[in-house]
Amino acid sequence: MSKAGALDLAAGIGGMIDRSQVLSAVDKYEKYHACCGGEEEERKTNYSDMTISTIQLQANKYYDLVTSFYEYGWGESFHFARRWKGESLQESIKRHEHFLASQLALKPGYEVLDVGCGIGGPLREIARFSFASITGLNNNEYQIARGEELNRTAGLDETCKFVKADFMHMPFSDDTFDAVYAIEATCHAPDIYGCYKEIYRVLKPGQYFAAYEWCMTGSFDPHNKEHQDIKAEIEIGNGLTDIQLTGQCIEALKQAGFEVIWEKDLADESPVPWYQALDSNRFSLSSFRVTPLGRFITRIMVKVLECTGLAPEGSLRVLKLLERAAEGLFKGGRTGIFTPIYFFLVQKPQSKSSVMSRGSC
Repeated sequence: MSKAGALDLAAGIGGMIDRSQVLSAVDKYEKYHACCGGEEEERKTNYSDMTISTIQLQANKYYDLVTSFYEYGWGESFHFARRWKGESLQESIKRHEHFLASQLALKPGYEVLDVGCGIGGPLREIARFSFASITGLNNNEYQIARGEELNRTAGLDETCKFVKADFMHMPFSDDTFDAVYAIEATCHAPDIYGCYKEIYRVLKPGQYFAAYEWCMTGSFDPHNKEHQDIKAEIEIGNGLTDIQLTGQCIEALKQAGFEVIWEKDLADESPVPWYQALDSNRFSLSSFRVTPLGRFITRIMVKVLECTGLAPEGSLRVLKLLERAAEGLFKGGRTGIFTPIYFFLVQKPQSKSSVMSRGSC
């Protein structure tokens, strides 16, 4: 069950960060983004230096800062979904997860990897749906601790587990997993090809990798100032270095050795826009906390909690950061230049020789 109360939210803000350091952490995080004075190439370079990775540290702190807000407003699954008319946001999220499990043909006995699993909402739902055993990979200590607590509550701690590691350097042997999936997670990779190559390595030959990827669409114009601003808002509010184009993701998958089975931006055929929950002109009882009125009430509540000392200083800054992200996501969806539900299903060939025979692009 997700955290529901104001005091639960206040207790979780900042994650593993000392309460006195929350405001400082927000300041440091914002400074590493282009629209706050940082440089994109500097962010990528710092991330790739695994010994003194300042940006990796800041990204990790970002998730300490925002996880409780995510769970409070969105539930245990931190992602969007294709949605039918008359369907609630939570119903669409579950169906979205079931669709992915079905595409991978998950079944009892499978060992599955969830790359960038958050607090494990999809992991638990997919485990219940498929009866597979799932390992969640996450580099954030607070999210893992929260996920383990939720696993125990759900009675899934025997078949579902978490491993703390960077998905650019996975602590698994080659050809370990029967299936791999990622839900709106690998967009955080500083090098998407390197991330896909690691997934390729740990996946068994002949098996499948499926993902929902955050991407800029073909409608994105890098020379359009409005488009640039929307992209920057999404990046700073969601801890991203650079959002790839859909075509760049497919090319990276092919370069990593995968064979593309099928790919599609599912936003193109969603009866209800994926970004509707972020629309400031709509009201919903089923997802009240993400509506404008719900966000306003949350803002007042967090301000009171911070002023009384129940929430750490800087909590309101974190909330405003997320509101900015929501605005960017809504504008990105409305203009059609961004999608969080670009889906692909790819296969690792049965043998390395099959890759060599087609040129290993």
